[in-house]
Amino acid sequence: MTYLDKLIQSYSNKSLIMRIIIGLLLGAALGYFARVGVSGLDLDGGETNAWSNIANLARLFGDFFVSALKAVAPVLVFILILSSLVNKTFGSTTGLKRVIVLYIVGTLLAAFVGVGVSFMFPTPIALDGVDAANSPAPANVWEVLKTTFFKIVDNPVNALSSGNYVGIVAWAVGLGIALKFCTNETKRFIGDLSEGVTKIIQVVIQLAPIGIFGIITYTVYDLGVEGLATYAKLTGVLVLALILVAVVVNPLIVFFVTKKNPFPIVFTCLKESGIPAFFTRSSAANIPVNMNLCKKLGVDDELSSISIPLGATVNMAGAAVVIAILALSTAYTLGIRPDFGTALLLCVVSAVGACGTSGVPGGSLMLIPLACALFGIDNDIAFKVITVGVIISVIQDSMETALNSSTDALFTIIVSQTSKH
Repeated sequence: MTYLDKLIQSYSNKSLIMRIIIGLLLGAALGYFARVGVSGLDLDGGETNAWSNIANLARLFGDFFVSALKAVAPVLVFILILSSLVNKTFGSTTGLKRVIVLYIVGTLLAAFVGVGVSFMFPTPIALDGVDAANSPAPANVWEVLKTTFFKIVDNPVNALSSGNYVGIVAWAVGLGIALKFCTNETKRFIGDLSEGVTKIIQVVIQLAPIGIFGIITYTVYDLGVEGLATYAKLTGVLVLALILVAVVVNPLIVFFVTKKNPFPIVFTCLKESGIPAFFTRSSAANIPVNMNLCKKLGVDDELSSISIPLGATVNMAGAAVVIAILALSTAYTLGIRPDFGTALLLCVVSAVGACGTSGVPGGSLMLIPLACALFGIDNDIAFKVITVGVIISVIQDSMETALNSSTDALFTIIVSQTSKH
C-alpha cells in the first residue's frame, strides 16, 4: 500500500466532524496563501494569477456542494413533514399529552430566545458575492404576511421547483392531514420514501468536507482571515442562546410544572443525556440513553417508550434557536433590520419549522430558506448561509443535539413525577 493510499484510508476512516475540521483548516491555509502569495505579495502584486486560478478552482467545489443542497432540500422538507404527519400516532398514554404540550412550549420559547439574543448581538456574516447594497428593502409584518399568504397558495410543483418553502410546508401539512387515515400500505410507502430522501441528504452531507474546503478557500482569498472571524462570532451567539435555553428557560418550565427547585433534575439530564448526545450528535442514537435515564428515575415505560422517540423527532428547541439566529444573521448581512412584528412571526416559523426537521443530520439548516423567505431573501443567499451552518456545525450541531435530547428526557421525567402525585 502506497503512502497516498494510506493517507486516503486514514481520511475515510475519520468521523465526518473530523473531516469537516480538516477541510476547514486546509481551505483556510490555501486561501491565505492564495491571498498573499508564497512570496508575501498581496493581491495587488503581479504574480498572483496562478493563485487566483487555484482559489477559483476550489470555489467550484463549494458551489457544487451548495447546488447539491439546493436540489435536495425542497424535496426533503416536503417529504419529512408529510411523513411525520401521516405516520405519527400520539395515542392516549397517561401524561403523553402534557409532554407534547411541553415539547411545543419549549420549542417556541427557545425560538424567542434565539430571536432575542440575535437582536441583542446582531451578527452579519461573510458571504461570497453578497452585497448589502443590493438587499431588498426591509418589510413590515403586514407586507410579510401578505407575501406569505400568496406563497401558501402556490402550485405545489412550482413551489418545489422554485424553492417556495412556505408553499412546500403548506402542501406538506395539507396532504399530511388529508392522508392521516389512509391505508397502512400508503403510510408504509410514505415512510419508505422519507427514509430514501433521508439517505440522499446523508450522502450530500458527506460531501460537506469538500464543499467547506472550497468555500473557506475562496472566502479567505476574497475577504481575508477577517471573514472567518464573523463565523466565530456567529458561533458564540448560537452557543449563548443554546446555554440560555438549557439553564434559564428549561428550569423555569420545570419550576412551573413541579413547583420545586428545578436545577437538580435539569443538571442531571444535562449530565447523563446531554453529554452523550453532544458527542454522538444524534437524537435518535441517544434514545437508549434517555430510556435508561427515565427507567433509573422511575418513569413508567409506557410513557417513556413513546415520548422519548417522539421527542427525538418533534422536540427541537435547539433547532428553533439555530433557524432563528441564522435567518436574522442573513438579514443583518443584507442590511435588513426586521421590525418587532416580523420577529414574532419568525419565532413561530422557527418553532414550526424546527418540529419538521425530524432529527436528520443538518436538518435544522434545511429550514433556513423557509425563515429567510419572511424577509424576501433569495434562496441562493439562503443556501450560502446553510454552508456557513455546516462549517460551524462542529460546535453548533453538538450543542443543539445535547439541548434537544436532554430536554426530551427532562420533560418526560417531570411529567411522570407530577402525574404520580
